[in-house]
Amino acid sequence: MCILFFKFNPDAKDPADYKLILAANRDEYYHRPAKSAQFWSHNPEVLSGLDMEEGRQGGAWLGVSRSGRLSGISNCLLLPLRPDAKGKGCLVADFLASELDCLSYTQKVAKEANQYNGFNLICAEFQQFQKAVMCYFNNFNNSNPVLLEPGIYGLGNATLNTPWTKLLYGKRLFTNVINRAVEIAGDSLTQRLMHILSNKESTHTVILINAKGEVTFTERTLVSKETAQWQTSSFRFTIHP
Repeated sequence: MCILFFKFNPDAKDPADYKLILAANRDEYYHRPAKSAQFWSHNPEVLSGLDMEEGRQGGAWLGVSRSGRLSGISNCLLLPLRPDAKGKGCLVADFLASELDCLSYTQKVAKEANQYNGFNLICAEFQQFQKAVMCYFNNFNNSNPVLLEPGIYGLGNATLNTPWTKLLYGKRLFTNVINRAVEIAGDSLTQRLMHILSNKESTHTVILINAKGEVTFTERTLVSKETAQWQTSSFRFTIHP
């Protein structure tokens, strides 16, 4: 992801409110092969796009599972690029299919973080009848994984909430929309968030998880750069216990 915005509200109880509102852009090059979001054929519990680049097949950049697991990753450009580094997409895919809680998983990742180019990783659990939990980790400043407090966050190609102009501007637009989330119907909320994301990036994704555990995952993908043709897919399911 180039830029990712989200509101984390683990204590949401009103059926019309959301535990998570997330909007993100994928920052990969147009020519990089990838599958659009779908439930995995080898694990139908998990929904995400998949990287198909040689040597990185099966990696993901953002996804959710029917059990309420969620993960996303962005490049952190504060570290020099190493051509021999491992693909980062496996960090998302492995968590979505894992049984480790998000804090234990990110602590495990931290121990091998020097094998990858710079990254920011979020992992979360939105299980039925339990308080939601979200963790953040980056491999840039030698920090430990942290549990995120409720709030509104922006994540670009630096660390979480770095006050870069583009990030601050997008976060302000995002905040203006979600402050009215309860009064805006789900589909309308998704469309307004998609409008914020509209730019030259090839994939836009909006994820909503409401207080009842209902998930809406909407992805808008650029099918043809030459004709500016876009394809939109939407998935809905309820997190199972």
